[in-house]
Amino acid sequence: MENKQENQAFCLVYAAEEQEELKAIRQKYLPPEQDKMQQIRKLDAGVTGRARMAAITLGVLGVLVMGLGMSCCMVWQGNWFIPGIVIGLVGMAMAGLAYPVYLRVEKKERQRIAPEILRLTEGLIK
Repeated sequence: MENKQENQAFCLVYAAEEQEELKAIRQKYLPPEQDKMQQIRKLDAGVTGRARMAAITLGVLGVLVMGLGMSCCMVWQGNWFIPGIVIGLVGMAMAGLAYPVYLRVEKKERQRIAPEILRLTEGLIK
């Protein structure tokens, strides 16, 4: 009878919710190198972030230049009317180029990080 009790081991099984909680807690303590999915997300977000920042900067500068052109035409009239129109058109062109700049920067950034993304995803895709 004693031999039978020694062979029996205590086994504790957690519910599915507790398993997810344990995984989430464990994930906090893993070194960054072990979480490839998080690295992939960060790299991908960096691509769109840089492209977005370039496009927003160009768009805002374009709108400010266009506003300067409008001010030249409306407030300083006289000798500044024709230069104001030219300055406004330059500002409109700058603002209009924001989206093509976004696409170009995004494409270049994707090409730059493509080898790293492919290296990280090799082991994850089955």
